[in-house]
Parts: sequence; structure tokens; C-alpha cells
Amino acid sequence: MSAAPFPLPVERLRAEVAAGRIDNVIVAVPDLQGRLQGSRLDGEHFCERVLDDGFAACVYLLAADVEMNTGPGYAVDPWAAGFGDLTLTPDLRTLRELPWDPGTALVVADARWPDGRPVGFAPRQVLQTQLDRLAERGLVAYAGTELEFILFRESFQEAYDRDFRGLRTATRHNVDYSIVGVTEIDPLVRRIRREMRQAGLRLESARGEVHPGQYEIVFRYADALTTCDNHALYKTGVRQIVAQEGLAVTFMAKYDEGEGNSCHVHLSLRHADGTPVFAGDGTGDRAGMSPLMAHFVAGQLACLRELTLLQAPNVNSYKRLAPGAFAPTGVAWGRDNRTCPIRVVGDGESLRIEHRVAGGDANPYTVVAAIVAAGLYGIERELPLPPAQVGNAFALDLPRLPGSLAEAVRLWEESAIARDAFGVEVVTHYAAAARAELAEFDRAVTDWERRRGFERL
Repeated sequence: MSAAPFPLPVERLRAEVAAGRIDNVIVAVPDLQGRLQGSRLDGEHFCERVLDDGFAACVYLLAADVEMNTGPGYAVDPWAAGFGDLTLTPDLRTLRELPWDPGTALVVADARWPDGRPVGFAPRQVLQTQLDRLAERGLVAYAGTELEFILFRESFQEAYDRDFRGLRTATRHNVDYSIVGVTEIDPLVRRIRREMRQAGLRLESARGEVHPGQYEIVFRYADALTTCDNHALYKTGVRQIVAQEGLAVTFMAKYDEGEGNSCHVHLSLRHADGTPVFAGDGTGDRAGMSPLMAHFVAGQLACLRELTLLQAPNVNSYKRLAPGAFAPTGVAWGRDNRTCPIRVVGDGESLRIEHRVAGGDANPYTVVAAIVAAGLYGIERELPLPPAQVGNAFALDLPRLPGSLAEAVRLWEESAIARDAFGVEVVTHYAAAARAELAEFDRAVTDWERRRGFERL
């Protein structure tokens, strides 16, 4: 199958629908977990009505937990609102055919209230608001995400039937950078790579990772919003492709006691004309950074603890951000130092930050929004950059990232930085989402508790 043009021109879509080659269009909105939620629409209906008028979807899609349960405390209470509708407005820059779903096109939509106003707490709008703040300074953010997953030999149904216990990883050993070690899963990964390219993503690299069955596929950077849209599409597509092959995959931050799934984010800024702004003139002691980049990095450090919630939104997220898990625990930056949460990499026009806090479970839109907001905090205040950390930052006595979701949501709710950057509505909404997650976890009785206390307590 040859790649269709991306984005798919509307006139091409109309022609494909008229010829019967595309019979449905998925209109999807990213939810609080970064998942694409929406409806399949008849191709003719989409072209005749939805292109111009948008499509109605229930407000609870943006005020629900991972199991789609909702309640009071969010910026909007779906029960009190009578489970009314939002309007999903297609962003035609994201329109594409899906190689793994024949006869199907997909478009990512923005959520709007019935009067046309953007829904401010929708993840895509949370990011767009921060990008608009950058645009006021004549700046554009470019980003790339490095997302890891763990592949299993069982299907999703088999994993569910086993209560997700005793699953077999698709490789048996640490296959970090291994060529031979991933031989058995190469055909599947090749299919993922091929069909993602056909869907308009630009591949850079792919390799095995540390945890058995773990893989990382990296796509070329793009403007920040496009990268996040592609990230959400990629997670959706991988799950669908893997399911078609009778296997299962997880992006959760920490599946077991082994290596977690990370989502490292590379980000740089440019002027609106495309000129990079992060590279310095080689003077001073800023690791090659311009003054603007130094302030941007300083902002990351100043805001990291208070904005961690947007990077690590789940109880499980903090199992990865724990000592000994090869994920950041202290607030620091370093030049090409993977033990720091903020790693400065590249040279000249490729100089950028690698933000290493988020896991595979994170919502890409809020992750990048937090990075941009923190960078703007540093730029606006011209914050001085502390010295880079040299050596193993894991072993240093540094200010700590939040150690739990409870601590992260408390810091978020108390944060003047968060309120100023995102507004009270967004702070309230994402705090409610975190507290709903905590409440569900507090109700659960874990295997650890049963093993520890069933017989001996």
C-alpha cells in the first residue's frame, strides 16, 4: 500500500468517499489521558455536514477517569450539566487515511462549547494556550517524543482473562540496542513502522530497550501540536495493530519491578521565521546555550515540582519516578547527562532540551504544555541558570520531584505558577482528575497486601 498524501486534501477525501474507497471517518478528540475518543461517521455524512458544522459529543469525554467514570469536582460537572454536548470541530491539518483500518480516515478535533468558545481544559486547548503565549513573543516550539512500550505474547483478551498476571514478554532478555535479540518481534515492529509512515509520521529510529519485550520507536520532530497529535495517533495505532496480530502491549509507566516505559520529550524554540534561538555564540559558561535558552532551562527547574502533575498524572507514574528506577528523582539539569530530568543535548541549530520526567502513560498535550509554560516562566523573569550537574545526579542531595500523586496534586493546587500559566479552571479540572485517580486507588486492595497479610496478619 502506497502512502496517501498527508494531510489528506478535502477534495481527495470527497473523491475517495464517492468512489467507495473510504466509507467512514473517525472524528476524535484527545481526552484527559491523551487517548483519542470519538465516533466513526459515514463518509458521505462527514463530507456533507460535519466538515462545516462539526460533530456533537458528550461533555463527559473531557471530565472522566481512565474507566470513563465521572462526577463532581471537575471544571464542568457532567451530571449537573445533564450530560450535554460539546462540538468537535475537525482540524483538517490532521486528516489522514489509516493503513491499519482499511476504508477509514481519521481527523483530530478541537472541543468547543455550543457558542463556539474553545473548551479551555481540553488537553489540546491547554497546549494551544501555551503555544499562543509563545507566539506573542514571535516564538514557535518544535518537539519530538520518544515513547516506549512493552509487548506481550498474549492477546488483550487473554491478558484480561488472566487478570494481567503471568504474561509473557515478547523477548526474554534485556535487548537494549540489540540487533539479534529483537529478531522474533521484528516483523511486527516493521509493520508498525511501515504503517506509521503511510499515515504521515516521519520515522527516525527504532530499537529494543532494557525491559524484556520493550521497544522504542522515534519519529522526527515537528511543531509541538503536530507532534502531540502524532503521538496520540501512534499510541492508538500501535494498540490496534498489535491487537490485529493477536498480541498485547502496554504503555503504562511501570508494568513491574523492571525498567519502566518513558516518554522523553525533545524540545526547542525558533523564531516564527524558522530561525533557531537556543544556540549561543560560544561565549560564557552556558554549555553552548543562548541567554534565552538558559532562562528557558532555568524555568524548567523552577517549575518542575509544581507542574509534575501534568507530566505524571497517575498513581503508577510515581513507581517509575522512584530511586533505582533509572528515571529522574531530583531537580537538576546537565549537559548530555541522563541522570538529570533536564538533559541539554545537540549543538548549534540542533541544541535542545530533553525532558525526561514523563512516562509512557502521560498525556502528550499536557506534558508539552507544562514544558512550554515552565520555559516561559524562566524567560519572562530572566531566571539565572544554576551550574550543570556533573556525574550521577541520582546520588546527589537535590530537591526532589514529588514522590507520589498525592504530593504532586497538592503542589499543583497550591501553585501560583500553575494558576498564572494555566488559569484556575485548568488547575481545578486536572486536580479533580488526579483526586479521582487517588480515590480509586485508595479503594483497591492490591496483590501485595494479600501476599503480605493474608496468612501472617
